[in-house]
Parts: sequence; C-alpha cells; structure tokens
Amino acid sequence: MVIDGLQYANWSEKIFRQFREGGVDAVHVTIAYHENFRETVLNFEQWNRWFERHPDLIVQARTADDVRAAKAAGCTAIIFGFQNPSAIEDDIGLVEITHTLGARFMQLSYNNQSLLATGCYEAEDPGITRMGRQVIKEMNRVGMVVDMSHSAERSTLEAIEISARPIAITHANPAVWHPALRNKSDTVLKALAESGGMLGCSLYPHHLKDKSDCTLESFCTMIARTAETMGVERIGIGSDLCQDHPDSIVTWMRVGRWTREMDYGEGSAAAPGFPPMPDFFADNRDFPNIATGLAAAGFSADEVALVMGGNWLRFFEESFGPAPAAPAEVRPMSVA
Repeated sequence: MVIDGLQYANWSEKIFRQFREGGVDAVHVTIAYHENFRETVLNFEQWNRWFERHPDLIVQARTADDVRAAKAAGCTAIIFGFQNPSAIEDDIGLVEITHTLGARFMQLSYNNQSLLATGCYEAEDPGITRMGRQVIKEMNRVGMVVDMSHSAERSTLEAIEISARPIAITHANPAVWHPALRNKSDTVLKALAESGGMLGCSLYPHHLKDKSDCTLESFCTMIARTAETMGVERIGIGSDLCQDHPDSIVTWMRVGRWTREMDYGEGSAAAPGFPPMPDFFADNRDFPNIATGLAAAGFSADEVALVMGGNWLRFFEESFGPAPAAPAEVRPMSVA
C-alpha cells in the first residue's frame, strides 16, 4: 500500500496516469486553500467530473475500506481535505456538511491566524481560539481529522491536547533537521506520537535540508532519525507535491485575498515561484525511489511498508468514522 498524505497538483489525466505508474494507491488531495464554502462546493463538482471521466484511474474514498477497494480495482483513491478552515466560514454546522461531501482532513490554520488557530508565520501564538475548541470537538464527532501542518507551536500542542482523537501533521518535517518555519519541534513530534497522531514527511524543497539539492539518502536518514523520536508506526509520506502549477499559484497559496502585498513565505522574494523538486522525486512515478532509500537507510521490509502507506491506512481506519458513542450511564436502582 502506497499512500501520499498530501498533494496539491494541477490535476489532469497525465497526473492520474502517473499515480498508477508509481503504484500510488491513495492521495490526500487539497480541495480548498482559501475558498469559501460555495467556492469549495464548485471544487467538489469539478472532482465529480474527473471521477466520471477517469473511472479506471481514480475513485473517491471516504473510508479505509474504500482505499482497499480502490487498490484491488487498480485505481487510486482520492481523499479530500482543506488547508484552511475558510471552507466552513464561521459556521460550525458546515463541518458536518463538508464531511458528508467527502472532506476528511482540515487544517485549523494556514500560515496566518484563523478563526480557529494561529499559523506558523504569526509573531504571536495565542493558541486555539474559543471557536477552535468547538470545531475540534465537532470534527472529532463526525470523523474529520484535525491537521496542524501550517500551525504555530502553541496552537499545535493545544490541538493535540484538546482533540479527543489523534490529529495529523500531514506535510512537514522535523525542525531539528531543517529549521523552516513550518517544520516541527521535537516537543511537538513527541506529543504527536504519544497521542497516536501521524506525521507525513514532506518533499517540498523549502522544507528540506539543501532544498532542491536534497538527496534521497539525506531525506531517508531524516525519516530514520524521526522514527527514533516518534516510533516508526507514526510516520508516513506527505509529499506536498504541487505538480504542473504555474508560478502564479504560489502567490494564491501564500497571500489568498488577505493582502495587496506579496508575501513569499518560505520562498525567496528573488525567486517567488515553485522551486525545482529534488532529483529523486519529480512526480508520482518516483515513489519507488523512496521505498528503495528507506531500505538503504536500515528500515526492514515491514517498516518500509508502514512508512510508505500502512501507517496512513491504519490512521484512516481509526479516524474517518464517527466517534464511538459514549457508554450509557448506569444508575443504581432505588430500593422502595
């Protein structure tokens, strides 16, 4: 089983066929960045058309069993998620509505402060907001995963503590390996692991040591060291692949509609576009390279299988359904 914890590509039949060439069985697809609810619904509509046109390549997945069925049919399962809570606007009822449409992940913030939590580019991090606490509770209830990939440290630690179900950081790396603003401290990674959460290791160059020049050996050594901190069963891949987008999409991702100025974030003002991907991972056809690199880094065959997708599949199994009902309170019988 090969599962990618996050991608945001310029989707096309070419990419869907590359899924199959790379043996990719499931992908968490970003279906909204800064879109409001109605705009997000339009994105769901577009995906419905792709599912109709390419039933031999892709299929929507809402459960872990859907992922298994897609693999058995030779298709790639598509799981939807949001990189910003803008899709639920200021209405907690839209958590359940978007879950019904198929959303299974939602970041509580992108790089900025949101109604729910603080992004990693803010100077101050007051933590999870009042609405954020209620939304986490609602996400727990319906079976939508709290994703803190772009969130600041205090907000992330509070989300881990507040959430009654394990959360995910779908696409980030350890800050000790490369100190990008979005990469996570060992404090966060240990808390994530102890709570049963998941980390998806990112291949986006700004999150990598040596950026576009990062080697397969370096990336897999990072995963090996992260496994020492978290345990191998808490790690997967979250490539953050943004294939075939024009550079203008980077501006949309980073500034949305909130500023008239350019904010290039982890990129450089001199080179605001997408950075070149590392040589060992240009697109979905290169997932076998990661499996080979993990084996060379000392992972056993069973451990490679866990990191490449087995851990994500288990997490989907535990996370996508409604929360188990609390046991009924048993009252002692009164004696007349």
